[in-house]
Amino acid sequence: MEGPFIRIEDTGEVAPLRPEITTVGRGRGVDIRLRDPSVSRLHAEFVRRGPYVYVVDLGLSRNGTRVNGRPIARRVLDDGDVISFGAARCRIGGIPREDLEPEVELRRAAAPELTRREIDVLTSLCRPALSDEAFVSPATAREIADDLVVTEAAVKQHLLRLYQKFRIPEGSNRRTRLANEVVALGLVRPTPVVPQQRGNPPANDPPPRVVNRRAS
Repeated sequence: MEGPFIRIEDTGEVAPLRPEITTVGRGRGVDIRLRDPSVSRLHAEFVRRGPYVYVVDLGLSRNGTRVNGRPIARRVLDDGDVISFGAARCRIGGIPREDLEPEVELRRAAAPELTRREIDVLTSLCRPALSDEAFVSPATAREIADDLVVTEAAVKQHLLRLYQKFRIPEGSNRRTRLANEVVALGLVRPTPVVPQQRGNPPANDPPPRVVNRRAS
């Protein structure tokens, strides 16, 4: 089959993508119909721009869209990527391979614009994940509140808005999923520690640095 296509894993059915936009969902009016009950009537869409294809979650489902297991809002796809709409899994093919520079790869997933306070919350949330520990959980709402000297209720409100901005669906380990997405996007990075000169007292490790990017 020439051009990009989707293979539905449950049925083996292969569906070519339309030249511009291909809609996906459980409703009768979509281009690619998935009958799994976890899929919304209008769940997502594939968009073709020249040789590139990206998938967009339309935000109409509580179960969200994932690419290779990671929740996304919008993501440029590579040949062989597995896209999950709720519990329905598909694999994309027919996309020409391209060598991407690291900077371009970093922007593959679109990052929302963040306020100053949201950056502070994400920095505090992800700080444990950027430590030298072999395995740590992200900070709790109480720990973030103590770190930022605000109320726990205020932190929870910020987290709710961040879940919406990053399209993190409801469920268990929501803070962990948010932290994973933020770190994977490169929005939070550890700040290099400057070596101390002999005779100077050791300084406290600086906090992680958050890079705010507009969605590309």
